Amino acid sequence: MPSRSFALIGAAAFILTACEGRETATYISSSAALPQISVSATGASQVAPDIASVSAGVVTQGKIAAEAMAANSELMNAVFAELSEAKIERKNIATSQLSLQPRYDYSNRQAPRITAYEARNTVTVKTENLEQVGPMIDALIAAGLNNINQVQFSVKDPKSAQESARSEAIKDARKKAQNMAKAAGVELGDLQSLSESGGYSPQPQYRLEMSMAADAAPTPVAPGEQNISVTVNMVYAIKN
Repeated sequence: MPSRSFALIGAAAFILTACEGRETATYISSSAALPQISVSATGASQVAPDIASVSAGVVTQGKIAAEAMAANSELMNAVFAELSEAKIERKNIATSQLSLQPRYDYSNRQAPRITAYEARNTVTVKTENLEQVGPMIDALIAAGLNNINQVQFSVKDPKSAQESARSEAIKDARKKAQNMAKAAGVELGDLQSLSESGGYSPQPQYRLEMSMAADAAPTPVAPGEQNISVTVNMVYAIKN
């Protein structure tokens, strides 16, 4: 019994040391499991975006709720007309927010008093013509749009870039495992498990404050490139 306890404690200490060192590759060997080498690697691909999404809208105020909504509707109709002129199909235009809220006065330590109403109407517009984004923003501002949340660029079909990143990650992970086995003086065995994480999430690329946009014409918009990454985790057996 004493010798068995010593062996288990020794194995646990080895694993704990590997975790504290924050290594991405770990060698695991104990009497409870076959000797293994675990590795991870990340592959990445850069690809030019082919879709732009603009989140923008109109904010209006009025002394009464109806006045705020009427002013908002008038401006939004002008915005929709401008989008139609820009050949943006209705299927690529979606209302993402519509709200009407009172504005309160909290001054003089009195009970809150409604001083006005604020109406917000926000739409998300998608286009595959990236050169159209800057002029479209300028036209929308001219039509009465006064609130731009963000411009986001994305990739319509990222599968090819993901496959390339995955292939790169698997090659790097296998090479890392081979180098570890060689350094440890053991022979690398068969692959025991393979998993992946990561993927593709389009990120906001551009934010416009209306105070800045007033004097800027045309509005410059640069799509840049999207980074698509895949991380793989691989476990190899060690040959006896």
